[in-house]
Amino acid sequence: MSKNLLKGVFGRARPAVNIQRDYYTMATVNGDEAEIVMYGEIVQERPRNWWTDEPIEGNYIVLNEFLEDLEQVAHAKRLTIRLNSIGGDAYAAIPIHNRLRELKAEVTAIVDGVAMSGGSLIMCAADKVKVHPSSLIMIHKCYVLTWGYYRADELRSLADGNDAVDKAQAAIYKRKTGLGEDELLAMMADETYMTGQEALDKGFADELLDGDAPDIAASADLTTLYVNGRAFRVSAPLSNLPESIPTVEPDTKSVETKTPAMTGDSKGGKTMAKTLEELRAENPELAEQILAQAKEAVAKESVDVNAAVEAERKRIAEIDEIAALYDDELVREAKFGEKPMTAQELAWEAAKKEAHKRRAFLDDADKDFKASGADKVVASATVEDETKLLTPEERMAQGRADAKKIQQKEDK
Repeated sequence: MSKNLLKGVFGRARPAVNIQRDYYTMATVNGDEAEIVMYGEIVQERPRNWWTDEPIEGNYIVLNEFLEDLEQVAHAKRLTIRLNSIGGDAYAAIPIHNRLRELKAEVTAIVDGVAMSGGSLIMCAADKVKVHPSSLIMIHKCYVLTWGYYRADELRSLADGNDAVDKAQAAIYKRKTGLGEDELLAMMADETYMTGQEALDKGFADELLDGDAPDIAASADLTTLYVNGRAFRVSAPLSNLPESIPTVEPDTKSVETKTPAMTGDSKGGKTMAKTLEELRAENPELAEQILAQAKEAVAKESVDVNAAVEAERKRIAEIDEIAALYDDELVREAKFGEKPMTAQELAWEAAKKEAHKRRAFLDDADKDFKASGADKVVASATVEDETKLLTPEERMAQGRADAKKIQQKEDK
C-alpha cells in the first residue's frame, strides 16, 4: 500500500504549499520537505512614501507577512532556505531567526549570494549553513536613525538600546560559531566581511559548495551591491569589503531596474543622521530625494498661495461692481463675513431677502384687510347695476323709448 493511500485512509494529506511573493517564496517539495527563497531586505513594516503615504515598491521581506506564511510550511521535517539578503531591521530579523529555531524541521541555509547583517542572523538559525567560496557574510553593530535635538540622558538611552541589540546578535552568533562574546562584539564593531572560506573558518558556515559561484560586485561609490544581477542599495557606504569583491561603475553592470528604495535600516541595524549634511554623507541619493521633494512642496505651496490671493482680489472686485444695488450691511457681510460670498452669491442672497420682504408685505396687507371687516360689506344695487341685468333686446327697446321721449320734449 502506497504512502499516499495510507494518508488517504488514516488521515488527510496536507495540501501543497506554493507561496509566491515579490522577494521570497515558500513551497513544499513533498509532504516532508519545503524550500524558502529569501532575496530581499528584511523590514518590520513595508516602507511608505513620506508625502503620499503610498507603499514603496522594493525587495522587502515584511516580518508579519513572512511569519504568517511560515506557518504553512512549519510542519516540514526538512527545510531549505536559500539566502541573498543585505539584511535590514534587526528587530525583524531576530524574530524570524527565533521562529526558525523553534521549528522541528532540520533547517539548511544556502547562501546563494550574500547574507549580511540581519541576513546573517537568519542564516545562523540553520542547523547547517552552506556557502560558495565567493559568498559574502557580514556582521556589524546596529545603527539608530535619529532626528532633532536630544539631551544626554536620551542619547544614553539610545546607546543602551543599541548595546542590548548588539548583545542579542552576539548571542545568536555565539550559539552558531562557539566564539566568545567579546571577540564577536569586536568583529561586529569592525563591520567584518567574510568570504565563504573565511565564514567556514570562523564557524559561521558548515560546508563549502562547489559549482557556480555568485557574481558579486560593488559600485564605485560603495553605495550599491550587485549580486547575480540584482542591485541592493545601502544607506551608508560599504566599508571593509574583501579585496576579492570588485568595484564597477553603475552603467557598466547589467542589473535589475527594480531596485529597492532604502529607508534607513539597509544594513540590518539603523543609520544615524541628525542633519541634512550627515544624511548626505550616509545616503546622498536619499538626501537629494528628500530635498527635491521638499523644494517641490514649497514651490507648489507658493503657487497655491498666489492663486488664492488672485482669486480673492477678483472676488472683491466683482462685488464692488454691483455693490451700489444693495445695502451696505449686506455688501460688508459678503466681503468680510464669516461666510464670504462671490458676486453671484451676493445677488442671489439679495434677491431672496427682497422676495421675503415682498411676501411679508402682502401677508401683512391681507391680515389688515381681514381685520377691517371690509371683506364682509355688500354693495347696494344701482341703476347701472339694474341695467346690467337687462337682456340686449330689452336694453335696445329701452334706448328707443328714451330717444322718443327726448324728441317729444324738443318738439314742444
